[in-house]
Amino acid sequence: MEMVLLTALGVGGATVLGSAIGFLFKKLSHKFSDIILSFAAGIMLAAAVFGLILPSVEYGGKFGLLITVSGIFAGALALNLIDKLVPHLHKIVGADIEEHKGNANISKVLLFVTAIAIHNLPEGIAAGVGFGSGNTTDALLIAGGIALQNIPEGMVIIAPMLAAGISPKRTFICALFTGLVEVLGTLIGYFAVSIASAVLPFALAFAGGTMLYVISDEMIPETHAHGSERGATYALLIGFCVMLVSDVLLG
Repeated sequence: MEMVLLTALGVGGATVLGSAIGFLFKKLSHKFSDIILSFAAGIMLAAAVFGLILPSVEYGGKFGLLITVSGIFAGALALNLIDKLVPHLHKIVGADIEEHKGNANISKVLLFVTAIAIHNLPEGIAAGVGFGSGNTTDALLIAGGIALQNIPEGMVIIAPMLAAGISPKRTFICALFTGLVEVLGTLIGYFAVSIASAVLPFALAFAGGTMLYVISDEMIPETHAHGSERGATYALLIGFCVMLVSDVLLG
């Protein structure tokens, strides 16, 4: 349990760390942020496949494939529903903010922060489900991938909020809130699976589906929108291979 708590704090704290970096470097280039975010996408992709989806098939027994495929689509559909309720991240931090920095709409910025917080919940659940499976190595790899993704995510929170005239103190509190949501998600995922181990295969696949959705719908389009497609692609491959090597060596 101590490991789960420490990991939950680490995953959520990564967003806060990214926010702190955002305060120091308010004008990070698109190319740099795209490369970092793509590397994180590769990490998350490998973590979803090796730490969640393949174990789901293994634990599912006779109906493993059916359970896993159903879980993946259920997770993706759940985030698709969330995306209909809140704006896409890249639409909020894109042209609207950059073209009107002097009078950025605070309500839009707060919707952006809310969108990140809502997206952080299933990511936290994914980390918690990993621990609930009992495979600490895979769980740590999943949590590590999510934490890496949270750093650039935390960085992009800062500039739009400051540009909207929100004070640095309130900006940091909002960033802290998005991190705490992920801590909550981690605990929810862990206890849900621990209490009902029978749902473990579906829960693993569901968490994997949410991660695949975030990678495809949010991270890859964002990293390919500013002319850094080639570098972003190789950064994703590097991130994937780093997790592949880690999984093989630690497995």
